Amino acid sequence: MEEAELDVTVPEKLVEDAVRFHGHLGPFMVLGLKAGLLANKVLGKDYFKSKAVIKTEPRTPYTCFIDGVQFTTGCTMGKGNIKLENGEGILTVTFSKSDRSLKLTLRADVLERIKGVPMEECERVAREILKIPVGELFNIE
Repeated sequence: MEEAELDVTVPEKLVEDAVRFHGHLGPFMVLGLKAGLLANKVLGKDYFKSKAVIKTEPRTPYTCFIDGVQFTTGCTMGKGNIKLENGEGILTVTFSKSDRSLKLTLRADVLERIKGVPMEECERVAREILKIPVGELFNIE
């Protein structure tokens, strides 16, 4: 795939709806939105055949990523097609559908930049991340 094909635009309406779902606008949730939208673009969205395995620290703000993925892909804990695995100091998500998969690993520099963002800065940083191409946020396999 071309680099342009490996990017997504997050519509403002989707951001607004995701904020209502999640409770606030933060960088980890936005990263989950972008990751999920890319998975939909590459693999196709299917509420039942799509799966996501997220590996990260099992605490906020890291787990906010999960809500972004759930919101965009339709993979949910209730259906059992999203799983969380403990991953100290990393954030990866592997999406799969049928015999195809897509693995995204958050770049270490991005993680360092966002992991200590104070609550009063969350929205500003999230808005900045919305403008950054997916390939500059994640290593894509």
